[in-house]
Amino acid sequence: MNLVTQKNIWTNKYFVALMAVIACILWGSAFPVLKITYAELQIATSDVSARMLIAGARFLLAGLMVFAVQRLFLGNPVKIQRKNLMPLLMLGLAQTGLQYYFFYNGVAAVSGIKSAILNSVGNFLVVILAHFIYTNDRLNFGKVLGLIAGLAGIVLVNWQPGTTIGWVFSLRGEGFLVLAGLTSAIGTFWAKSLSKTLSPVTVNAYQLTFGSLLLLVLGIPTLLAGRLTLTPLFWALFIYSAFLSAAAFSIWYTLLKYNKAGEVTIYRFVIPISGAILSAILLPDERLTISILAALILVAVGISAVNYWQQSDAEEDAQKHPIS
Repeated sequence: MNLVTQKNIWTNKYFVALMAVIACILWGSAFPVLKITYAELQIATSDVSARMLIAGARFLLAGLMVFAVQRLFLGNPVKIQRKNLMPLLMLGLAQTGLQYYFFYNGVAAVSGIKSAILNSVGNFLVVILAHFIYTNDRLNFGKVLGLIAGLAGIVLVNWQPGTTIGWVFSLRGEGFLVLAGLTSAIGTFWAKSLSKTLSPVTVNAYQLTFGSLLLLVLGIPTLLAGRLTLTPLFWALFIYSAFLSAAAFSIWYTLLKYNKAGEVTIYRFVIPISGAILSAILLPDERLTISILAALILVAVGISAVNYWQQSDAEEDAQKHPIS
């Protein structure tokens, strides 16, 4: 497939919508899959090393999957220039290493539904950080309204009416999920920059592989102790987890390469929705309550609103400053 044909496919609005939704559903499915994996292996909430071993192995396999697709199916070389090694290493440490250190440990202490909603904080952090990073991506009235709606949903999902204080928030649970969102936001800007000069599939393969190494190092104590008893269900979940990472990241980076960020990220509202629904279906102890549904709606509206106004801003700026 030549570059022109490839670009035409990846910029078709219907194809963009389909692929963005597929990537977001894949990401959303990670929440119940992780909870089921922890239960299957009987991993204690305090066992950080075991979770890091699973995460590192998952993302190493995902990285190798992407390399294989790139070389065997796309026919593209996997070698990169030496100057790109350090940026990709740093991206991997942030986008995969740090993000999933916080994510895996946060999900262990928080329900699948709540994790899916809290994870969306990264979307709002991207909008806030973009205000300070890009001169043409400032906050406006519409974005602020979207941020208020989204953050209100995050507050609501942490609100527990039966308690004295009402607010339920712990550093190692909800706090780690917020930190995962922050590292994800930073990685978004970095990946967008690197994809200007490198294939997004290449960026994904290297960042997954490099990030997995940090997680594997943290998982060495569990590996040496041999504490985990692996079951057939675990292996099925493990392979699926690696596949969803390889597929979702590759799709997302390719969409960002050929489209405006706002046209792609507007679909990220699908992640908390699919994550919450799949958690309610697959996890026996989790239910969609009225407050959870209200929080989910607020977050989805917030994500859609900030990305809609971000896209509108970009179009208005292009009209004021056309390329000559």
